[in-house]
Amino acid sequence: MRKNIVAGNWKMNTSLPEGIQLAKDVRSSIEGKNLNCEVILGVPFTHLSEVAKAVAGSPIKVAAENCASESKGAFTGEVSAEMVASTGATYVILGHSERRQYYHETSAILKKKVELALANQLKPIFCIGEVLEEREVGKHFEVVERQVKEALFDLSESDFKNIVLAYEPVWAIGTGKTATSDQAQEIHAHIRKVIADKYGKSIADNTTILYGGSANGGNAKELFSKPDVDGGLIGGASLSAEKFLPVIEGF
Repeated sequence: MRKNIVAGNWKMNTSLPEGIQLAKDVRSSIEGKNLNCEVILGVPFTHLSEVAKAVAGSPIKVAAENCASESKGAFTGEVSAEMVASTGATYVILGHSERRQYYHETSAILKKKVELALANQLKPIFCIGEVLEEREVGKHFEVVERQVKEALFDLSESDFKNIVLAYEPVWAIGTGKTATSDQAQEIHAHIRKVIADKYGKSIADNTTILYGGSANGGNAKELFSKPDVDGGLIGGASLSAEKFLPVIEGF
Protein backbone atom coordinates (compact mmCIF):
# COMPACT_ATOMS: atom_id res chain seq x y z
CA MET A 1 0.00 0.00 0.00
CA ARG A 2 1.63 3.25 -1.09
CA LYS A 3 2.00 6.13 1.34
CA ASN A 4 -0.08 9.31 1.17
CA ILE A 5 2.11 12.37 1.79
CA VAL A 6 1.55 16.09 2.26
CA ALA A 7 4.91 17.85 2.07
CA GLY A 8 5.48 21.57 2.59
CA ASN A 9 8.18 23.35 0.58
CA TRP A 10 9.02 26.59 2.34
CA LYS A 11 11.47 27.66 -0.40
CA MET A 12 13.54 30.74 0.59
CA ASN A 13 11.14 31.94 3.27
CA THR A 14 11.22 32.43 7.06
CA SER A 15 14.05 33.43 9.34
CA LEU A 16 15.25 30.70 11.70
CA PRO A 17 13.06 31.88 14.62
CA GLU A 18 10.06 32.15 12.28
CA GLY A 19 10.73 28.67 10.90
CA ILE A 20 10.97 27.10 14.35
CA GLN A 21 7.69 28.74 15.31
CA LEU A 22 6.00 27.60 12.09
CA ALA A 23 7.15 24.01 12.69
CA LYS A 24 5.78 24.17 16.24
CA ASP A 25 2.50 25.61 14.95
CA VAL A 26 2.12 22.80 12.42
CA ARG A 27 2.91 20.26 15.13
CA SER A 28 0.27 21.76 17.43
CA SER A 29 -2.30 21.87 14.63
CA ILE A 30 -2.12 18.12 13.98
CA GLU A 31 -1.84 16.94 17.60
CA GLY A 32 -4.62 14.55 18.51
CA LYS A 33 -5.80 14.25 14.91
CA ASN A 34 -6.10 10.93 13.12
CA LEU A 35 -3.85 11.57 10.13
CA ASN A 36 -4.35 9.70 6.87
CA CYS A 37 -1.05 10.89 5.42
CA GLU A 38 2.57 11.49 6.32
CA VAL A 39 3.42 15.15 6.91
CA ILE A 40 6.81 16.48 5.78
CA LEU A 41 8.27 19.96 6.21
CA GLY A 42 10.77 20.97 3.50
CA VAL A 43 12.84 23.75 5.04
CA PRO A 44 15.95 25.84 4.26
CA PHE A 45 19.36 24.34 5.14
CA THR A 46 19.79 26.81 8.02
CA HIS A 47 16.63 25.49 9.67
CA LEU A 48 17.10 21.73 9.38
CA SER A 49 18.56 20.84 12.79
CA GLU A 50 16.30 23.12 14.79
CA VAL A 51 13.12 22.16 12.94
CA ALA A 52 14.05 18.48 13.37
CA LYS A 53 14.27 19.12 17.13
CA ALA A 54 10.99 21.05 17.13
CA VAL A 55 9.07 18.14 15.58
CA ALA A 56 10.93 15.27 17.30
CA GLY A 57 8.51 12.75 18.76
CA SER A 58 5.70 13.84 16.42
CA PRO A 59 4.63 12.21 13.13
CA ILE A 60 6.21 15.08 11.17
CA LYS A 61 9.28 14.38 9.02
CA VAL A 62 11.82 16.93 7.79
CA ALA A 63 13.18 17.43 4.26
CA ALA A 64 15.97 19.56 2.86
CA GLU A 65 15.09 21.54 -0.25
CA ASN A 66 18.21 20.42 -2.13
CA CYS A 67 21.63 18.82 -1.71
CA ALA A 68 24.95 18.95 -3.54
CA SER A 69 25.89 16.75 -6.48
CA GLU A 70 29.28 15.96 -4.87
CA SER A 71 29.91 14.08 -1.65
CA LYS A 72 32.51 16.43 -0.12
CA GLY A 73 35.46 18.68 -0.94
CA ALA A 74 36.24 22.15 -2.25
CA PHE A 75 32.72 23.21 -3.18
CA THR A 76 32.27 26.44 -1.25
CA GLY A 77 28.70 27.10 -0.19
CA GLU A 78 27.38 23.64 -1.04
CA VAL A 79 25.65 21.28 1.39
CA SER A 80 26.19 17.55 0.92
CA ALA A 81 23.69 14.75 1.34
CA GLU A 82 25.73 13.50 4.29
CA MET A 83 25.46 16.92 5.96
CA VAL A 84 21.70 16.96 5.37
CA ALA A 85 21.29 13.49 6.87
CA SER A 86 23.32 14.51 9.95
CA THR A 87 20.73 17.17 10.84
CA GLY A 88 17.90 14.68 11.39
CA ALA A 89 16.27 15.24 8.01
CA THR A 90 15.05 12.06 6.31
CA TYR A 91 13.91 13.44 2.93
CA VAL A 92 15.39 15.78 0.32
CA ILE A 93 13.56 17.62 -2.47
CA LEU A 94 15.46 17.26 -5.76
CA GLY A 95 14.85 18.55 -9.27
CA HIS A 96 12.37 21.25 -8.32
CA SER A 97 11.44 23.33 -11.37
CA GLU A 98 13.05 26.40 -9.78
CA ARG A 99 16.35 24.51 -9.44
CA ARG A 100 16.11 23.37 -13.05
CA GLN A 101 15.19 26.85 -14.33
CA TYR A 102 17.33 29.20 -12.23
CA TYR A 103 20.33 26.97 -11.50
CA HIS A 104 20.36 24.96 -14.74
CA GLU A 105 20.24 21.57 -13.04
CA THR A 106 20.30 18.87 -15.70
CA SER A 107 19.24 15.25 -15.51
CA ALA A 108 22.92 14.28 -15.26
CA ILE A 109 23.39 16.51 -12.20
CA LEU A 110 20.15 15.29 -10.64
CA LYS A 111 21.09 11.67 -11.19
CA LYS A 112 24.22 12.23 -9.06
CA LYS A 113 22.20 14.00 -6.38
CA VAL A 114 19.67 11.16 -6.21
CA GLU A 115 22.42 8.56 -5.87
CA LEU A 116 24.16 10.52 -3.08
CA ALA A 117 20.87 11.07 -1.26
CA LEU A 118 20.07 7.35 -1.33
CA ALA A 119 23.61 6.46 -0.24
CA ASN A 120 23.02 8.62 2.84
CA GLN A 121 19.62 7.08 3.64
CA LEU A 122 17.69 10.13 2.47
CA LYS A 123 14.47 9.62 0.51
CA PRO A 124 14.36 11.88 -2.56
CA ILE A 125 11.17 13.74 -3.40
CA PHE A 126 11.99 13.97 -7.09
CA CYS A 127 10.21 16.71 -9.04
CA ILE A 128 9.22 16.47 -12.69
CA GLY A 129 6.97 18.57 -14.88
CA GLU A 130 6.46 20.62 -18.00
CA VAL A 131 6.42 24.35 -18.69
CA LEU A 132 3.46 26.08 -20.35
CA GLU A 133 4.90 25.94 -23.88
CA GLU A 134 5.39 22.16 -23.58
CA ARG A 135 1.86 21.67 -22.26
CA GLU A 136 0.36 23.78 -25.06
CA VAL A 137 2.00 21.72 -27.82
CA GLY A 138 1.06 18.42 -26.16
CA LYS A 139 4.56 17.41 -25.06
CA HIS A 140 3.77 17.06 -21.35
CA PHE A 141 3.75 13.24 -21.36
CA GLU A 142 7.01 13.14 -23.30
CA VAL A 143 8.71 15.66 -20.99
CA VAL A 144 7.90 13.92 -17.70
CA GLU A 145 8.77 10.53 -19.16
CA ARG A 146 12.17 11.81 -20.25
CA GLN A 147 12.86 13.43 -16.88
CA VAL A 148 12.07 10.21 -15.00
CA LYS A 149 14.05 7.97 -17.33
CA GLU A 150 17.17 10.13 -17.52
CA ALA A 151 17.62 10.66 -13.79
CA LEU A 152 16.08 7.58 -12.17
CA PHE A 153 16.00 4.56 -14.47
CA ASP A 154 19.53 3.39 -13.71
CA LEU A 155 18.48 2.78 -10.10
CA SER A 156 18.04 -0.75 -8.82
CA GLU A 157 14.53 -1.84 -7.87
CA SER A 158 15.42 -1.62 -4.18
CA ASP A 159 16.68 1.95 -4.57
CA PHE A 160 13.74 3.04 -6.72
CA LYS A 161 11.39 1.94 -3.94
CA ASN A 162 12.74 4.86 -1.87
CA ILE A 163 11.81 7.48 -4.48
CA VAL A 164 8.81 9.77 -4.07
CA LEU A 165 7.81 11.57 -7.26
CA ALA A 166 6.25 15.03 -7.37
CA TYR A 167 4.57 16.12 -10.59
CA GLU A 168 4.76 19.90 -11.04
CA PRO A 169 2.82 21.56 -13.83
CA VAL A 170 5.37 24.39 -13.89
CA TRP A 171 2.78 26.68 -15.44
CA ALA A 172 0.69 26.35 -12.27
CA ILE A 173 3.36 27.26 -9.70
CA GLY A 174 2.93 30.69 -8.17
CA THR A 175 0.59 31.71 -10.97
CA GLY A 176 -2.68 30.93 -9.24
CA LYS A 177 -3.46 28.47 -12.06
CA THR A 178 -4.07 24.87 -11.11
CA ALA A 179 -4.30 21.79 -13.24
CA THR A 180 -7.78 20.34 -12.99
CA SER A 181 -8.04 17.19 -10.91
CA ASP A 182 -8.68 15.27 -14.16
CA GLN A 183 -5.51 16.72 -15.74
CA ALA A 184 -3.55 15.76 -12.62
CA GLN A 185 -4.98 12.24 -12.64
CA GLU A 186 -4.24 11.80 -16.34
CA ILE A 187 -0.54 12.62 -16.07
CA HIS A 188 -0.06 10.85 -12.72
CA ALA A 189 -1.50 7.69 -14.30
CA HIS A 190 0.89 8.12 -17.24
CA ILE A 191 3.87 8.47 -14.87
CA ARG A 192 2.81 5.32 -13.04
CA LYS A 193 2.61 3.43 -16.35
CA VAL A 194 6.14 4.59 -17.28
CA ILE A 195 7.38 3.20 -13.95
CA ALA A 196 5.45 -0.05 -14.45
CA ASP A 197 6.99 -0.54 -17.89
CA LYS A 198 10.46 -0.36 -16.30
CA TYR A 199 10.09 -1.82 -12.80
CA GLY A 200 6.81 -3.75 -12.95
CA LYS A 201 3.29 -3.14 -11.73
CA SER A 202 3.98 -3.92 -8.08
CA ILE A 203 6.68 -1.23 -7.69
CA ALA A 204 4.65 1.25 -9.74
CA ASP A 205 1.59 0.66 -7.58
CA ASN A 206 3.68 1.31 -4.46
CA THR A 207 5.32 4.53 -5.73
CA THR A 208 3.94 7.70 -4.16
CA ILE A 209 3.29 10.43 -6.73
CA LEU A 210 2.51 13.89 -5.36
CA TYR A 211 0.85 16.81 -7.12
CA GLY A 212 2.90 20.01 -6.89
CA GLY A 213 1.01 22.83 -8.57
CA SER A 214 -0.61 25.41 -6.30
CA ALA A 215 -2.59 22.93 -4.22
CA ASN A 216 -4.39 24.47 -1.26
CA GLY A 217 -7.16 23.85 1.25
CA GLY A 218 -9.78 24.64 -1.37
CA ASN A 219 -8.76 22.04 -3.96
CA ALA A 220 -6.79 19.44 -1.99
CA LYS A 221 -9.71 17.11 -1.26
CA GLU A 222 -10.72 16.89 -4.91
CA LEU A 223 -7.13 16.41 -6.11
CA PHE A 224 -6.36 13.78 -3.49
CA SER A 225 -9.54 11.84 -4.31
CA LYS A 226 -8.05 10.86 -7.67
CA PRO A 227 -6.70 7.28 -7.68
CA ASP A 228 -3.17 8.15 -8.81
CA VAL A 229 -2.72 11.38 -6.81
CA ASP A 230 -1.10 10.42 -3.51
CA GLY A 231 -0.78 13.84 -1.93
CA GLY A 232 0.88 17.16 -2.56
CA LEU A 233 4.11 19.13 -2.54
CA ILE A 234 2.79 22.39 -1.17
CA GLY A 235 4.44 25.79 -1.59
CA GLY A 236 2.65 28.95 -0.47
CA ALA A 237 -0.02 27.19 1.56
CA SER A 238 2.68 25.53 3.71
CA LEU A 239 3.89 28.87 5.11
CA SER A 240 1.20 29.03 7.78
CA ALA A 241 -0.24 26.25 9.89
CA GLU A 242 -3.69 27.72 9.34
CA LYS A 243 -3.41 27.22 5.56
CA PHE A 244 -1.41 23.98 5.67
CA LEU A 245 -3.80 22.07 7.96
CA PRO A 246 -6.74 22.09 5.48
CA VAL A 247 -4.44 20.55 2.87
CA ILE A 248 -3.46 17.78 5.30
CA GLU A 249 -7.16 17.31 6.02
CA GLY A 250 -7.72 16.81 2.28
CA PHE A 251 -7.16 13.14 3.13
